[in-house]
Amino acid sequence: MNEHLKGLLITTMGVLLIVPDSLFVRLIVAEPPTVAFFRGLVSGGIILLVLLAVQGAAGFRAVLRTGKPGLIYVLLIGLTTPGFVMAVTQTSVANVVFIFASIPIFASIFSRIFLGEPIQMRMVLTMGGVMIGLGIIAYGSGSSEIAHWKGDLWALCVSASYAAALTAVRKVKDTSMIPAIPVAYIGAALVMLPWATPVETFQTQWQLVLGHGAFIAAGTCLLTLGPRYISSAEVSLLILLESVLAPILVWVVVGEDPGPWALVGGAVVIGALFVSNLIALLGRSRRAVPTLKP
Repeated sequence: MNEHLKGLLITTMGVLLIVPDSLFVRLIVAEPPTVAFFRGLVSGGIILLVLLAVQGAAGFRAVLRTGKPGLIYVLLIGLTTPGFVMAVTQTSVANVVFIFASIPIFASIFSRIFLGEPIQMRMVLTMGGVMIGLGIIAYGSGSSEIAHWKGDLWALCVSASYAAALTAVRKVKDTSMIPAIPVAYIGAALVMLPWATPVETFQTQWQLVLGHGAFIAAGTCLLTLGPRYISSAEVSLLILLESVLAPILVWVVVGEDPGPWALVGGAVVIGALFVSNLIALLGRSRRAVPTLKP
């Protein structure tokens, strides 16, 4: 198996393992702080144990040496754990994952502001399409029983936080920030603990709690490994699978109908990102083909 195919398979499997995340949040009967506590503690704990078994404490020491960028990364990634749960519990899953698809847009904006990188015309047009789609989703939230603007706002905050974390970590690109992930997840769990009721929930729903954390841990690890072998455009296209499959899974299992506005807005967002990433991928392929001289 060549490295490109390996990267595609690993990344695809990582995306598929992340897809049930929102479904687990729907199925676990508990207050949002409790769900967020277990989501961070179990997934972070599993990743922590794997890292300690594979590389010991060396990776964690390297993360400590990154200083301010590393700290910002940990804080922002930690914020995404409770933020995701708050988003899913306050609006439809379709709205959440469609809004999450805007992460590349925020990343481009932050890279321009903090790293001075230019924004290509392709991304400007993509931003326009995504903004139109998000506007449609926001409009539909006012007329839907399961969607609400508060949850949409949480999803938007998570998208911005994750994009900002990716921007911060580019300041220390020579250091693997994988060990920072369990620190962020477990730290977020400890912050949620005063508002959580973990004992009662674990006694009655331990299968869901452990399953949820295991899926997140495995998906996170695979999504960290896969992009080493494929381009960012290919990664972005594969991650769009979550935006398509997650609402369908929740719809099939718990009957959550996202409504027509969410579907139309989501189609606009995903369509804009799909076309943009496909153009980038085709452009990369053309540059990779050697020119034959006569």
